[in-house]
Amino acid sequence: MAGHSKWANIKRRKGAQDAKRGKIFTKIIKEITVASKEGGPDPDGNPRLRLAIQNAKGVNMPKDTIERAVKKGSGDDAANYMETTYEGYGPHGVAVFVECTTDNLNRTVSDVRAAFSKYGGNLGTNGSLEFIFDRKGVFNIPAPAELDEDELTLDLIDGGAEDVEIDEGYLNVTCAMEDFGNMQKKLEELNLISETAELQRIPNNLKVLEDEQLLGVMKLVEALEDNDDVQKVYHNMDIKDSQIALI
Repeated sequence: MAGHSKWANIKRRKGAQDAKRGKIFTKIIKEITVASKEGGPDPDGNPRLRLAIQNAKGVNMPKDTIERAVKKGSGDDAANYMETTYEGYGPHGVAVFVECTTDNLNRTVSDVRAAFSKYGGNLGTNGSLEFIFDRKGVFNIPAPAELDEDELTLDLIDGGAEDVEIDEGYLNVTCAMEDFGNMQKKLEELNLISETAELQRIPNNLKVLEDEQLLGVMKLVEALEDNDDVQKVYHNMDIKDSQIALI
């Protein structure tokens, strides 16, 4: 899990910029809409919706915006969204995994392929990066004021945590995909409220790049993230502490 908490911190910093552009709200609203359409508008009986609403609250999305997204997903005129993924390599052999939610597959694949081509990458076939990324549950939790690190770590391991890191006032907890629900319940028992909770694709094969190389790959990552059809972008760069300020 080397570099995982580091990337969580980068995402938090970058999240503030994304929120200003409205990008983060757009993606979460789409997730709420899809979750409501698939599992119904009641978060108590719809775990995916409950998680999406939790993440919306984590970025301070207004309550009425959340309610409109839920209503839109459960209405007769809900958009016919499809979920799809794309895999490929960016410059310098960096693996890039893209998760999308779209109402137009032709548009999305065209835009994703164009981004890879423009920034020196190549779009590959689905499944080509399975050996690089593991699907994990990831919880980002503001650390409680009074924290017994050893005791809390043992409690979280009991709930299914594979990795617990404390960094910059946050708990970064990782678990197997199959233990995601159990981990949620454990956090509720411990009265810990996640700022974000999601299934992520965590790289097990990391690449270290020079500053200029990293900035080149980040152009591709940011171009993909700026696409409204793209929900999440994962890569296997091991970003050094000295490089965080460059992003």
